[in-house]
Amino acid sequence: MAEITASMVKELRERTDAPMMDCKKALNEAGGDMAKAEEIIRVKFGSKASKAAGRIAAEGVVGIWISPDAKLGAIVEVNCETDFVAKNDDFLAFARNLAETVAKNNPADVEVLSGMNLGSATVEETRTQLVGKIGENMSIRRFVRCEAQGALASYVHGGSKIGVLIDLVGGDEALARDLAMHIAAAKPKALDASGVSAELIEAERRVATQKAAESGKPANIVEKMVEGSVQKFLKEVTLLNQPFVKDDKQTVEQVLKGKAASVASFTLYLVGEGIEKKKDDFVAEVMAQAGKA
Repeated sequence: MAEITASMVKELRERTDAPMMDCKKALNEAGGDMAKAEEIIRVKFGSKASKAAGRIAAEGVVGIWISPDAKLGAIVEVNCETDFVAKNDDFLAFARNLAETVAKNNPADVEVLSGMNLGSATVEETRTQLVGKIGENMSIRRFVRCEAQGALASYVHGGSKIGVLIDLVGGDEALARDLAMHIAAAKPKALDASGVSAELIEAERRVATQKAAESGKPANIVEKMVEGSVQKFLKEVTLLNQPFVKDDKQTVEQVLKGKAASVASFTLYLVGEGIEKKKDDFVAEVMAQAGKA
């Protein structure tokens, strides 16, 4: 069995808000598997225990560029080692310029983007020069390019650590910005249920099944409980079904209908989402240097 360290317990607590002892027990039960331990905690404490989806696990920024006619745009995530560099003007300009390059040149992937021109040098040459100048490694993680069906709008928050690009058909600029802010706050995973991955739904179904089984109710009731939990989850994570942040008496879908508008697509980037951030164990380091580890 894998050794359960204090840093593992701390990380699971940060993900779930569960008590430390429960986190340690879950990790022991899961054999040190963080994802499995999180599922165990969710079964015990409920779906709201997990905060992993919104947890920022690495440094960097989101860069966004939109054409003057709001018909073409792109969003890109660029990572670095420290929050200090994420605030550097040259680093921020690099992210914005990358977004413009993506929008105008439509690269297939990060490798192709790296070979494209960014001024008088390639993207990769510019990145390398910036690493040398700033003294910290940085990488281009992901991007999305969008040709709008309607008009594009954007919103960035938290020092460019949360970024939203939205394509709104109908409505106006004020509605588009309100919706982009809603997405940044509510963090939907898809526009509607059809956009939620089967893997995510299955994970939710596993948690719901374990929780329902503990109720001791008949199998047919358990089945209904599970399906109800999954449907509740889908409403919580799909944009159209979420209560609108500026008027929670209406869903986003109802707000859109009232404005004769619709959302063609949206992209939400949380800097570092899904990346494990290195945590320095200073106690262990000191002990090792003293020859006691």
